[in-house]
Amino acid sequence: MTTQPALFVSHGSPMIVAEPGAARDFLSGLGDMLARPAAILVVSAHHDMSGAVVTTAAHPGTIHDFGGFPEALYALNYPAPGAPDLAARVAALVAGAGVPVQTDPVRGFDHGAWVPLLLGWPAADIPVVQLSISSEHSPDWHYRIGQALAPLRAENVLVIGSGSLTHNLREVFVARRTVDSPTPDWVSVFADWMHARLSAGETRAVLDAIEVAPEGHRNHPTPDHLLPLFTALGAGGADATATRLHHSYTYGVLAMDAYSFD
Repeated sequence: MTTQPALFVSHGSPMIVAEPGAARDFLSGLGDMLARPAAILVVSAHHDMSGAVVTTAAHPGTIHDFGGFPEALYALNYPAPGAPDLAARVAALVAGAGVPVQTDPVRGFDHGAWVPLLLGWPAADIPVVQLSISSEHSPDWHYRIGQALAPLRAENVLVIGSGSLTHNLREVFVARRTVDSPTPDWVSVFADWMHARLSAGETRAVLDAIEVAPEGHRNHPTPDHLLPLFTALGAGGADATATRLHHSYTYGVLAMDAYSFD
């Protein structure tokens, strides 16, 4: 059976599905880069709960959890099936790691899930389950959950953490940055630091990045968009090698980096 890597992708603005750019091109080729998975588990920054919650719907809907965008975005749907059996497996693995877990039988796909999936697997014919992050919990909590999910990779399940390597939307709006705005040093220094630490296998430093990396808090005023990286890192396994699959910026301050862990 195929063993999948664990991935972290930066999903950016919902406009990524409509605006040309390097990150869009990367995500559009993602499905062709990998062996076809039996199912996909997405840990999205936009599924933020008080604890671990797994979606169990057999036919999830598409959530347009954003406002002020062109009407065409609200017409997009991602009709992939759910995977109740995989959801049960995920719940058992997480509970086995000592983390209480709940299930949600009605929640659909938020844009942190369906935007990269629509680009990478547009046929929407691979079953998808989502697992929440929890901003109330630590990076170590998310990493421990990822470690619990590692066996899924050998079952041909692709684990994707979907967030953003840097994510300060206030800096986008206040400065009225455009998609091709230049990248300030305070953004690139954080992205470069993260790449160096991930490449060196310095897990402790990565988990503490918001606190110890240069400009950590400025790039992540809230932790939600970095937490999926920690789960993906854990799912890669104890001796996982981090490989940067993509590096670019959009709107100047959003680093769109993607990594594989295996």
